[in-house]
Amino acid sequence: MSETREMPEAKTVADAPAGNWVDRWAPAATRPYLRLSRADRPIGTWLLLIPCLWGITLAAMLDGFRLWDLWLVVSCGLGAFVMRGAGCTWNDITDREIDAAVARTKSRPLPSGQVTVKAALVWMVVQALIGACILFSYNWLAVALGVGSLALVAIYPFAKRFTWWPQVFLGLAFNWGALLAFAAHAGVVTLPALLLYAAGIAWTLFYDTIYAHQDKEDDALIGVKSTARLFGAKTLLWLQGFMIAAVSLLALAVIALPLGPERLLALSVALIGVWGFGLHMWWQLRRLDIDRPEVCMLLFRSNRDAGLIAALFLAVAAFL
Repeated sequence: MSETREMPEAKTVADAPAGNWVDRWAPAATRPYLRLSRADRPIGTWLLLIPCLWGITLAAMLDGFRLWDLWLVVSCGLGAFVMRGAGCTWNDITDREIDAAVARTKSRPLPSGQVTVKAALVWMVVQALIGACILFSYNWLAVALGVGSLALVAIYPFAKRFTWWPQVFLGLAFNWGALLAFAAHAGVVTLPALLLYAAGIAWTLFYDTIYAHQDKEDDALIGVKSTARLFGAKTLLWLQGFMIAAVSLLALAVIALPLGPERLLALSVALIGVWGFGLHMWWQLRRLDIDRPEVCMLLFRSNRDAGLIAALFLAVAAFL
Protein backbone atom coordinates (compact mmCIF):
# COMPACT_ATOMS: atom_id res chain seq x y z
CA MET A 1 0.00 0.00 0.00
CA SER A 2 3.04 2.29 -0.11
CA GLU A 3 1.97 3.36 -3.62
CA THR A 4 -0.49 5.74 -1.98
CA ARG A 5 2.38 8.14 -1.16
CA GLU A 6 2.90 8.77 -4.87
CA MET A 7 -0.69 9.78 -5.45
CA PRO A 8 -2.59 12.99 -4.72
CA GLU A 9 -3.90 13.15 -1.18
CA ALA A 10 -7.14 15.09 -0.95
CA LYS A 11 -7.58 17.14 2.19
CA THR A 12 -11.24 16.14 2.52
CA VAL A 13 -13.95 14.08 0.88
CA ALA A 14 -16.97 16.14 -0.10
CA ASP A 15 -19.65 14.06 1.62
CA ALA A 16 -17.73 13.39 4.86
CA PRO A 17 -18.57 15.36 8.02
CA ALA A 18 -16.38 18.42 8.45
CA GLY A 19 -13.58 18.00 10.98
CA ASN A 20 -13.90 14.21 11.18
CA TRP A 21 -11.19 12.27 13.01
CA VAL A 22 -9.66 10.82 9.84
CA ASP A 23 -9.00 14.26 8.36
CA ARG A 24 -7.74 15.64 11.66
CA TRP A 25 -5.70 12.89 13.30
CA ALA A 26 -5.09 9.84 11.10
CA PRO A 27 -1.58 9.50 9.58
CA ALA A 28 -1.60 10.81 6.01
CA ALA A 29 -0.68 7.43 4.48
CA THR A 30 -3.73 5.75 6.08
CA ARG A 31 -6.32 8.36 5.19
CA PRO A 32 -7.22 7.10 1.69
CA TYR A 33 -7.84 3.60 3.05
CA LEU A 34 -9.85 4.82 6.02
CA ARG A 35 -11.89 6.94 3.61
CA LEU A 36 -12.49 3.87 1.45
CA SER A 37 -13.87 2.21 4.58
CA ARG A 38 -15.99 5.29 5.36
CA ALA A 39 -14.27 5.59 8.73
CA ASP A 40 -14.65 9.34 8.31
CA ARG A 41 -18.44 8.98 8.43
CA PRO A 42 -19.53 6.48 11.11
CA ILE A 43 -23.27 6.58 10.40
CA GLY A 44 -23.05 3.52 8.13
CA THR A 45 -21.37 1.51 10.87
CA TRP A 46 -24.16 2.48 13.24
CA LEU A 47 -26.84 1.48 10.71
CA LEU A 48 -25.14 -1.89 10.26
CA LEU A 49 -24.68 -2.41 14.01
CA ILE A 50 -28.16 -1.43 15.17
CA PRO A 51 -29.97 -4.44 13.63
CA CYS A 52 -27.40 -6.61 15.44
CA LEU A 53 -28.27 -4.90 18.71
CA TRP A 54 -31.95 -5.46 17.96
CA GLY A 55 -31.28 -9.15 17.37
CA ILE A 56 -29.30 -9.59 20.60
CA THR A 57 -31.79 -7.73 22.78
CA LEU A 58 -34.86 -9.34 21.23
CA ALA A 59 -33.39 -12.81 21.77
CA ALA A 60 -32.41 -11.86 25.34
CA MET A 61 -36.04 -10.99 26.11
CA LEU A 62 -36.69 -14.73 26.09
CA ASP A 63 -34.04 -15.91 28.56
CA GLY A 64 -32.18 -12.84 29.79
CA PHE A 65 -28.68 -11.58 29.12
CA ARG A 66 -25.63 -13.76 29.62
CA LEU A 67 -21.96 -12.83 29.92
CA TRP A 68 -21.59 -14.10 26.33
CA ASP A 69 -23.81 -11.23 25.17
CA LEU A 70 -21.16 -8.71 26.22
CA TRP A 71 -18.84 -10.29 23.66
CA LEU A 72 -21.66 -10.30 21.12
CA VAL A 73 -22.17 -6.55 21.50
CA VAL A 74 -18.45 -5.75 21.35
CA SER A 75 -17.74 -8.12 18.48
CA CYS A 76 -20.77 -6.96 16.51
CA GLY A 77 -19.46 -3.42 16.88
CA LEU A 78 -16.03 -4.42 15.61
CA GLY A 79 -17.54 -6.59 12.91
CA ALA A 80 -19.86 -3.80 11.75
CA PHE A 81 -16.87 -1.48 11.42
CA VAL A 82 -14.66 -3.82 9.39
CA MET A 83 -17.40 -5.43 7.29
CA ARG A 84 -18.96 -2.10 6.50
CA GLY A 85 -15.47 -1.01 5.50
CA ALA A 86 -15.02 -4.06 3.28
CA GLY A 87 -18.44 -3.55 1.73
CA CYS A 88 -17.83 0.14 1.08
CA THR A 89 -14.44 -0.65 -0.46
CA TRP A 90 -16.10 -3.16 -2.78
CA ASN A 91 -18.83 -0.63 -3.56
CA ASP A 92 -16.23 2.01 -4.47
CA ILE A 93 -14.32 -0.42 -6.68
CA THR A 94 -17.43 -1.30 -8.68
CA ASP A 95 -18.74 2.28 -8.73
CA ARG A 96 -15.51 4.17 -9.40
CA GLU A 97 -16.62 5.39 -12.83
CA ILE A 98 -20.07 6.40 -11.56
CA ASP A 99 -18.55 8.15 -8.55
CA ALA A 100 -16.28 10.16 -10.86
CA ALA A 101 -19.39 11.57 -12.55
CA VAL A 102 -21.23 12.57 -9.35
CA ALA A 103 -20.33 15.84 -7.62
CA ARG A 104 -20.77 14.43 -4.11
CA THR A 105 -18.56 11.37 -4.67
CA LYS A 106 -15.87 12.34 -7.21
CA SER A 107 -13.46 13.28 -4.38
CA ARG A 108 -13.49 9.73 -2.96
CA PRO A 109 -10.13 7.87 -3.00
CA LEU A 110 -10.60 5.78 -6.17
CA PRO A 111 -12.09 8.35 -8.58
CA SER A 112 -9.71 11.03 -7.27
CA GLY A 113 -6.68 8.79 -7.80
CA GLN A 114 -5.55 8.50 -4.19
CA VAL A 115 -5.70 4.67 -4.31
CA THR A 116 -5.33 2.12 -7.11
CA VAL A 117 -7.88 -0.61 -7.71
CA LYS A 118 -5.30 -3.26 -6.79
CA ALA A 119 -4.54 -1.60 -3.45
CA ALA A 120 -8.27 -1.22 -2.75
CA LEU A 121 -8.80 -4.95 -3.40
CA VAL A 122 -6.02 -5.83 -0.96
CA TRP A 123 -7.53 -3.53 1.66
CA MET A 124 -10.96 -5.10 1.15
CA VAL A 125 -9.57 -8.60 1.71
CA VAL A 126 -7.73 -7.51 4.88
CA GLN A 127 -10.93 -6.12 6.35
CA ALA A 128 -12.94 -9.20 5.35
CA LEU A 129 -10.41 -11.50 7.01
CA ILE A 130 -10.67 -9.55 10.27
CA GLY A 131 -14.44 -9.89 10.04
CA ALA A 132 -14.09 -13.64 9.46
CA CYS A 133 -11.99 -14.02 12.61
CA ILE A 134 -14.77 -12.38 14.61
CA LEU A 135 -17.51 -14.41 12.91
CA PHE A 136 -15.86 -17.75 13.69
CA SER A 137 -16.16 -17.08 17.42
CA TYR A 138 -19.95 -17.59 17.09
CA ASN A 139 -22.01 -20.77 16.85
CA TRP A 140 -22.22 -22.59 13.54
CA LEU A 141 -25.67 -21.28 12.62
CA ALA A 142 -24.44 -17.71 13.00
CA VAL A 143 -21.29 -18.55 11.01
CA ALA A 144 -23.40 -20.00 8.19
CA LEU A 145 -25.59 -16.91 8.17
CA GLY A 146 -22.52 -14.69 8.09
CA VAL A 147 -21.06 -16.52 5.12
CA GLY A 148 -24.43 -16.40 3.36
CA SER A 149 -24.53 -12.61 3.66
CA LEU A 150 -21.52 -12.27 1.33
CA ALA A 151 -23.70 -12.86 -1.72
CA LEU A 152 -25.92 -9.91 -0.78
CA VAL A 153 -22.89 -7.69 -0.20
CA ALA A 154 -21.43 -8.67 -3.58
CA ILE A 155 -24.66 -8.00 -5.49
CA TYR A 156 -25.69 -4.71 -3.91
CA PRO A 157 -23.35 -2.31 -5.82
CA PHE A 158 -24.77 -3.59 -9.12
CA ALA A 159 -28.44 -3.28 -8.11
CA LYS A 160 -28.70 0.36 -9.14
CA ARG A 161 -27.86 -0.72 -12.68
CA PHE A 162 -30.75 -3.17 -13.15
CA THR A 163 -33.54 -2.17 -10.72
CA TRP A 164 -35.30 0.94 -9.48
CA TRP A 165 -35.23 -0.65 -6.03
CA PRO A 166 -31.52 -0.91 -5.07
CA GLN A 167 -32.53 0.12 -1.55
CA VAL A 168 -34.19 -3.30 -1.15
CA PHE A 169 -30.83 -4.99 -1.77
CA LEU A 170 -29.18 -2.63 0.70
CA GLY A 171 -31.85 -3.50 3.25
CA LEU A 172 -31.34 -7.23 2.72
CA ALA A 173 -27.60 -6.85 3.30
CA PHE A 174 -27.56 -4.21 6.05
CA ASN A 175 -30.13 -5.94 8.27
CA TRP A 176 -28.74 -9.46 7.99
CA GLY A 177 -27.09 -8.83 11.35
CA ALA A 178 -30.51 -9.03 13.02
CA LEU A 179 -30.76 -12.71 12.03
CA LEU A 180 -27.09 -13.41 12.71
CA ALA A 181 -27.03 -11.81 16.17
CA PHE A 182 -30.34 -13.43 17.17
CA ALA A 183 -28.88 -16.81 16.14
CA ALA A 184 -25.60 -16.08 17.96
CA HIS A 185 -27.55 -15.63 21.21
CA ALA A 186 -30.40 -18.12 20.80
CA GLY A 187 -28.89 -20.77 18.52
CA VAL A 188 -31.99 -20.67 16.30
CA VAL A 189 -33.80 -18.29 13.95
CA THR A 190 -37.48 -18.05 14.79
CA LEU A 191 -40.47 -15.98 13.62
CA PRO A 192 -39.62 -12.94 15.80
CA ALA A 193 -36.16 -12.80 14.20
CA LEU A 194 -37.64 -12.94 10.71
CA LEU A 195 -40.12 -10.18 11.55
CA LEU A 196 -37.25 -8.14 12.99
CA TYR A 197 -35.31 -8.59 9.75
CA ALA A 198 -38.31 -7.46 7.70
CA ALA A 199 -38.72 -4.40 9.94
CA GLY A 200 -35.09 -3.48 9.32
CA ILE A 201 -35.54 -3.76 5.55
CA ALA A 202 -38.53 -1.39 5.67
CA TRP A 203 -36.48 1.01 7.81
CA THR A 204 -33.62 0.91 5.29
CA LEU A 205 -36.04 1.74 2.49
CA PHE A 206 -37.11 4.73 4.57
CA TYR A 207 -33.69 6.19 5.39
CA ASP A 208 -31.88 5.30 2.18
CA THR A 209 -34.57 6.82 0.00
CA ILE A 210 -33.99 10.04 1.92
CA TYR A 211 -30.25 9.62 1.36
CA ALA A 212 -30.68 8.96 -2.38
CA HIS A 213 -32.45 12.29 -2.91
CA GLN A 214 -29.06 13.98 -2.57
CA ASP A 215 -27.89 12.49 -5.87
CA LYS A 216 -31.09 12.33 -7.91
CA GLU A 217 -30.03 14.95 -10.48
CA ASP A 218 -26.62 13.37 -11.13
CA ASP A 219 -28.20 9.90 -11.08
CA ALA A 220 -30.68 10.96 -13.76
CA LEU A 221 -27.87 12.27 -15.98
CA ILE A 222 -25.82 9.06 -15.79
CA GLY A 223 -28.75 6.61 -15.72
CA VAL A 224 -28.41 5.31 -12.15
CA LYS A 225 -31.67 4.00 -10.68
CA SER A 226 -32.98 4.61 -7.14
CA THR A 227 -36.22 4.77 -5.20
CA ALA A 228 -35.69 8.53 -4.91
CA ARG A 229 -35.93 8.87 -8.68
CA LEU A 230 -38.74 6.32 -8.89
CA PHE A 231 -40.94 7.99 -6.27
CA GLY A 232 -40.17 11.61 -7.18
CA ALA A 233 -42.85 13.97 -5.89
CA LYS A 234 -44.67 11.03 -4.22
CA THR A 235 -41.69 10.31 -1.96
CA LEU A 236 -43.42 11.48 1.22
CA LEU A 237 -46.31 9.09 0.67
CA TRP A 238 -43.96 6.17 0.11
CA LEU A 239 -41.89 7.07 3.15
CA GLN A 240 -45.02 7.10 5.28
CA GLY A 241 -45.72 3.57 4.07
CA PHE A 242 -42.20 2.41 4.91
CA MET A 243 -42.48 4.02 8.35
CA ILE A 244 -45.76 2.21 9.07
CA ALA A 245 -44.30 -1.08 7.82
CA ALA A 246 -41.13 -0.76 9.89
CA VAL A 247 -42.99 0.10 13.09
CA SER A 248 -45.66 -2.56 12.57
CA LEU A 249 -43.17 -5.32 11.81
CA LEU A 250 -40.97 -4.37 14.76
CA ALA A 251 -44.01 -4.42 17.04
CA LEU A 252 -45.03 -7.83 15.66
CA ALA A 253 -41.50 -9.15 16.30
CA VAL A 254 -41.90 -8.24 19.97
CA ILE A 255 -45.47 -9.55 20.23
CA ALA A 256 -44.48 -12.83 18.54
CA LEU A 257 -42.08 -13.67 21.37
CA PRO A 258 -43.49 -16.51 23.50
CA LEU A 259 -43.66 -14.49 26.70
CA GLY A 260 -45.92 -15.46 29.57
CA PRO A 261 -48.39 -13.07 31.26
CA GLU A 262 -45.82 -12.44 34.00
CA ARG A 263 -43.68 -10.62 31.37
CA LEU A 264 -46.34 -8.02 30.58
CA LEU A 265 -44.13 -5.19 31.87
CA ALA A 266 -41.24 -6.30 29.65
CA LEU A 267 -43.56 -6.49 26.65
CA SER A 268 -44.93 -3.01 27.39
CA VAL A 269 -41.47 -1.47 27.72
CA ALA A 270 -40.34 -3.04 24.44
CA LEU A 271 -43.42 -1.71 22.65
CA ILE A 272 -42.80 1.78 24.06
CA GLY A 273 -39.39 1.58 22.38
CA VAL A 274 -41.08 0.66 19.11
CA TRP A 275 -43.37 3.67 19.51
CA GLY A 276 -40.35 5.92 20.16
CA PHE A 277 -38.67 4.54 17.04
CA GLY A 278 -41.74 5.40 14.99
CA LEU A 279 -42.06 8.83 16.57
CA HIS A 280 -38.52 9.66 15.52
CA MET A 281 -39.29 8.62 11.92
CA TRP A 282 -42.42 10.79 11.99
CA TRP A 283 -40.26 13.69 13.22
CA GLN A 284 -37.99 13.16 10.22
CA LEU A 285 -40.92 13.30 7.81
CA ARG A 286 -42.10 16.57 9.33
CA ARG A 287 -38.72 18.16 8.51
CA LEU A 288 -37.97 16.51 5.18
CA ASP A 289 -37.34 18.64 2.10
CA ILE A 290 -36.31 16.32 -0.74
CA ASP A 291 -34.92 19.24 -2.73
CA ARG A 292 -32.40 20.26 -0.05
CA PRO A 293 -29.47 17.80 0.02
CA GLU A 294 -28.17 19.13 3.33
CA VAL A 295 -31.51 18.39 5.00
CA CYS A 296 -31.60 14.90 3.47
CA MET A 297 -28.13 14.15 4.83
CA LEU A 298 -28.99 15.49 8.29
CA LEU A 299 -32.15 13.38 8.51
CA PHE A 300 -30.41 10.31 7.12
CA ARG A 301 -27.75 10.54 9.84
CA SER A 302 -30.42 11.00 12.51
CA ASN A 303 -31.56 7.41 11.95
CA ARG A 304 -28.79 6.29 14.28
CA ASP A 305 -30.84 7.79 17.10
CA ALA A 306 -34.08 6.27 15.81
CA GLY A 307 -32.59 2.78 15.81
CA LEU A 308 -30.90 3.19 19.19
CA ILE A 309 -34.22 4.18 20.80
CA ALA A 310 -35.65 0.77 19.94
CA ALA A 311 -32.44 -1.03 20.96
CA LEU A 312 -32.34 0.71 24.35
CA PHE A 313 -35.92 -0.17 25.26
CA LEU A 314 -35.49 -3.77 24.08
CA ALA A 315 -32.41 -4.05 26.30
CA VAL A 316 -34.30 -2.68 29.31
CA ALA A 317 -37.19 -5.07 28.60
CA ALA A 318 -34.75 -8.02 28.59
CA PHE A 319 -33.82 -7.21 32.20
CA LEU A 320 -37.45 -7.15 33.38
